[in-house]
Amino acid sequence: MHVDMWEWIVLGAVVIALILFDLLGHVRKAHEPTVGEAARWTALYVSLAVVFGVMTIVRHGGQFGAEFFAGYLTEYSLSLDNIFVFIIIIAAFRVPRLYQQKVLMYGIVIALVLRFVFILLGAAIIERFVWAFFFFGAWMLWTAFNQIKDGIEEGRERLAGELEEEEFTPPLMSRMMSKWFNVTEGFVGAKLVTRRHGKTWITPLLLCIVSIGTIDLLFALDSIPAIYGLTAEPFIVFAANAFALLGLRQLFFLVDGLLERLIYLHYGLAVILGYIGYKLIVHAAHGYEMASFLPEPGIIFSVAFIIVTILVTVIASIIGARRLEARGIVLNKDADEIDDIEPREAPHYDLENKRN
Repeated sequence: MHVDMWEWIVLGAVVIALILFDLLGHVRKAHEPTVGEAARWTALYVSLAVVFGVMTIVRHGGQFGAEFFAGYLTEYSLSLDNIFVFIIIIAAFRVPRLYQQKVLMYGIVIALVLRFVFILLGAAIIERFVWAFFFFGAWMLWTAFNQIKDGIEEGRERLAGELEEEEFTPPLMSRMMSKWFNVTEGFVGAKLVTRRHGKTWITPLLLCIVSIGTIDLLFALDSIPAIYGLTAEPFIVFAANAFALLGLRQLFFLVDGLLERLIYLHYGLAVILGYIGYKLIVHAAHGYEMASFLPEPGIIFSVAFIIVTILVTVIASIIGARRLEARGIVLNKDADEIDDIEPREAPHYDLENKRN
């Protein structure tokens, strides 16, 4: 796939324009988004990704267009796991719903920049070392195994009525910032920094943004190798990540009360990651003229497989959730946690060794 420089420039300009539009049009004026508003903006961002995919087909052919759609669907599916963690972080910092859009947007921008670095590193490794596919494939299989293990453990706790809220441990960067800087005890409106007694103080809102942005690196360790199992083109990898991340803020407010119903999400993600792990290992084996009897799935089959997996996961989750609710079983405590936060100044999460 030959990508001209102007295509990178246009993609970068679109991403920057969408970020600025969100920052200046939505985030600057703090408000609590309604479900209808979140649904409309989610539909818009999904539509933009579809338009980009169609343009990729027109410009570079059906193969690369299919690779984009496969990568985008995978990243979007994995982003649901991100949302679970974002809910926990926002609840831990007790961020009022009024300011949550700002936290998510700035956190997503940090994540997008860090992922771009990961994408370039991944491209350089794959280009020079074919054996890296073995490593990435094994990592995908291990991640899939952990998803299954988490799903089984969560299901047992749910059935036993012992489902507990997950505890949040602030990432290293947030803990270091809390030691280096003076941190206010509560929020100062929507400010990230403030001046008090001639000194500069940072607010819990800034620490929450840094936590969301940096903790996304853990998800990048799964998602970046996963999408490289579907395409070897950095342009497509970045585009899929950009459109998935930029639509994450709207998706957060659309599904934060519905995530509790996706009780089989772990299993769906495990199937997708396991499939990609198999694909990566077979691709590497064929590169060394090994295991030629194992078929390497094509990209069209991959797109269909991912779509079917997502649909089956959602439908099975809805049916399973209804059955559990009929039995009076609590589905998930974390998903509703942020709804209890009042739009007021609240104490921030008590970070270790905080400077007063």
